[in-house]
Amino acid sequence: MTTRGTFVLDDVSRAIIEQLQQDGRRPYARIATAVGLSEAAVRQRVQRLVDAGVMQIVAVTDPLQVGFSRQAMVAVRTGGDAREVADRIADFAEVDYVVITAGSVDLLVEVVCEDDDQLLETVTRIRAVEGVLSTETHLYLGLRKQTYAWGTRRPPLPAPQPDA
Repeated sequence: MTTRGTFVLDDVSRAIIEQLQQDGRRPYARIATAVGLSEAAVRQRVQRLVDAGVMQIVAVTDPLQVGFSRQAMVAVRTGGDAREVADRIADFAEVDYVVITAGSVDLLVEVVCEDDDQLLETVTRIRAVEGVLSTETHLYLGLRKQTYAWGTRRPPLPAPQPDA
């Protein structure tokens, strides 16, 4: 169901998504047992969630394990419409994440490259995009957390505090 362009998840859809976040290849029959629906109902819900753009079912790789040893976040300052610049940069094969921001930079662009030479070439191409005023590149030295489990669990509300 959607409300004002936003897909509203009920508890069953959240549970289905959580099951798939744990294992994207989990059989629908197993998910059905876990969430209390028929296999056909789970299949239909998953298809609706995919069709609505709420989720994708993909294989996530570790860039280091598949030959991409250099990752960086490139902060971009733009002149003019940041959305147009973001769309142009999003077309680069090395770019896997583009977000328009509010603050001291207009875009954050994550790039995944095979080596420093490819990173330099990619940043040079980003700088050449019409509307890019400046860039600042932040190299990834280590990864401490990366998760794709957001959107299913709602944090508990804080306990009411007694009046002092």
